[in-house]
Amino acid sequence: MNNSRKSSPLNSVIVIGNYQPRKCGIATYTTDICEALAGEIESPGKIEAVAMDDVHEGYPYPERVNFEVRANVESDYLRAAEFINVRGYDVALLQHEYGIFGGKDGAHILFLLKSLRIPVVATLHSVLLEPSDAQRKIILGLAEYCDYLIVLSEKAHEILTEFYDVPKEQVAYIPHGIPDIPFRDPDTQKKQFGIEGRKVILTFGLLGPSKGIEVMLKALPAVIEKNPDVVYLILGATHPHIKKMSGDKYRHSLQMMVRQFGIEDNVLFSNQFVSLEVLCRYLGAADVYCTPYPSREQIVSGTLAYAMGAGTAVVSTPYWYAEEMLADGRGRIVPFDDPDAFAREINDLLLHDDKRSKIGRQAYEYCRRMIWKEVARDHLELLGHSLEGRIVNPLPVPAEAASASSRQIVKLIEKLPQPNMQHLRTLTDDTGILQHAVYSTPNRREGYSIDDNARALIAVSMYHAMSQDESMLPLIHTYISFIHDAFNIEAGRFRNFLSYDRRWLEDVGSEDSHGRALWGLGEAVRLAPNEGIRALATRLFMDGLQVVEGFTSPRTISFILIGLHSYMTIYGGDATVRRLRALLAERIHEQFIHNGDKEWPWCEDVLSYANGKLPHALLLSGQWIPDPKMHRTAIRSLTWLLERQTASEGHISVFGNEKWFARDGQRSGFDQQPIELMGLIGACAEAYRSTGDREWFYHSERCLRWFLGSNDIDTPVYDYKTGGCYDGLEAHGLNRNQGAESTLAWLISLMTIYDIVGEEIMAVDKD
Repeated sequence: MNNSRKSSPLNSVIVIGNYQPRKCGIATYTTDICEALAGEIESPGKIEAVAMDDVHEGYPYPERVNFEVRANVESDYLRAAEFINVRGYDVALLQHEYGIFGGKDGAHILFLLKSLRIPVVATLHSVLLEPSDAQRKIILGLAEYCDYLIVLSEKAHEILTEFYDVPKEQVAYIPHGIPDIPFRDPDTQKKQFGIEGRKVILTFGLLGPSKGIEVMLKALPAVIEKNPDVVYLILGATHPHIKKMSGDKYRHSLQMMVRQFGIEDNVLFSNQFVSLEVLCRYLGAADVYCTPYPSREQIVSGTLAYAMGAGTAVVSTPYWYAEEMLADGRGRIVPFDDPDAFAREINDLLLHDDKRSKIGRQAYEYCRRMIWKEVARDHLELLGHSLEGRIVNPLPVPAEAASASSRQIVKLIEKLPQPNMQHLRTLTDDTGILQHAVYSTPNRREGYSIDDNARALIAVSMYHAMSQDESMLPLIHTYISFIHDAFNIEAGRFRNFLSYDRRWLEDVGSEDSHGRALWGLGEAVRLAPNEGIRALATRLFMDGLQVVEGFTSPRTISFILIGLHSYMTIYGGDATVRRLRALLAERIHEQFIHNGDKEWPWCEDVLSYANGKLPHALLLSGQWIPDPKMHRTAIRSLTWLLERQTASEGHISVFGNEKWFARDGQRSGFDQQPIELMGLIGACAEAYRSTGDREWFYHSERCLRWFLGSNDIDTPVYDYKTGGCYDGLEAHGLNRNQGAESTLAWLISLMTIYDIVGEEIMAVDKD
């Protein structure tokens, strides 16, 4: 882009991203670019923002923020799109970073983009050379829905065009913006911090292990030896997300290193998120700026750009952005994890004012093109091109633009309730989740079961993964603690029933309860919010596997196979578990082959409970062993199962548990239980994932509608007020009790739907 200001057709821009006072780099960038655009756009132009919230209560935003989106609430993205469309902005400018949006790797942002009726330009703050499949799909989705992708470095431009195959003409390099700071002599700025007469090394930014500051602390004794008056300023608060997970553990570890090395007089921690004005004063006082980042794959660093823009000499590790910015003598590069090299280069600069001044001056001059005024003009030029292109080639009307599948997804999201964990909390005490309820009140007389605590572990782990709600952590600990206590070490088996006064009622539970425990533990391994929980879940999982080779029940084996698959998403190289999966999957598959025929493609003569879990297990195993015949058997049996449980009116009508459904045709219409729908939804979701056939997506949604009133008595089984679920459909109406099994079946079903909605929305719509 060139820096000359040109006439633009733009009157208004809506900027989407985090926003201050939220404390993160993207919030700072979004705020700065909004203010810069507002200063450059022609009157009567306006710049407004949509802000992403990571806390329920939101933030006290300035007036420029006109709409707030709860990051993990899918429907908020649709509401935001409606708001933007109705307000009639000319163009949207999206600030993209995987971690600031909800869904897997931030996939929810695609909900918004699919529904916008104005041109969109996206700034990519992360461009990964080795993305996951989900991350790659998101970038390709952005390329599909955005007119241009802005990158903040030439390396990012290269990666997008060469490794993602994004057309070169769609990618624009605009450098990271910086404040316009006058070039200053550091010695004139130090008095305000009480460090006059000392040499100053500075590192700033939100603190976390990715900063590599421990390398600098290791280098400091050698710097002090030649520059005894040096002070190392570590400026920045702990990153909010890191603080949620581990508090100030990293900062404390750095402080311990300082004491260990005896350099307390030479290190100053400033635990604060400073304003731009204060930051500029710190930069003005620094003689040398250091970025000791440990990873090469860092595509941009706002802190490095700010330091260079202030004319500060920089010493850095060779991550991508540093190599690009510090080339041609604009800074010093040292190897990763090399304290000696850091000390050597820093000493050379501190002992030779002429070298330090020359490097700082070169960096300062290079960065004049990066001041916010120039960056804003580049943005306005590109946004103007986007708008002009849309004027020449307008979007079709909505009915033509959106495919039928996209419109159905949007309607589905609008109708889906948000997961409500209220009743789950009501049923849970410090022991675990109680099995039953009298209406919506916990029934203590019936005590606890490992079946429900394993399902509860799955539900809260899924919810935490989806929402990042840290209040789920105590619940996860409660449920996995229950399972830990349930394991009978002598028998190698899990017990099932625990009385309210905490007495185990048997030494060994059923095979099914053992299988459900392993299913729950496998999911806990996959979704664990921290390594401590993963370690305990893994240990219990491996202990529980020791006895399962002798199990023959197809449901027990199915629960175990689903747990094995979840475990192997983390530990896929476990050869012993891989062999066990093949053995158990073949055992259940043989039962289908030997017992089934064209009219009855099932492994038993009676369809009883949790039927959907059987094809679900075969779908996973057939896909990943792989065994195509096994996968075909699963699809055939699931298709048949759905057909037999679809009423003539089209809604789902599952087998009742009085007589179930026998091979001779006898069938119970009631008592229909929520656990059956959970099994069907899990199986349909996996059929959708493994085949890509959207019919399975809509079958899973049809099953969920059973909970919401599309059933034999046209009555919701989900209680919107309590967040619980009634225990079933009976001939006379609802079973009004809201026990653990039914409530957990609802929660797991709902979150499974949210999960595959996210996957479906990530599929770039080619219809």
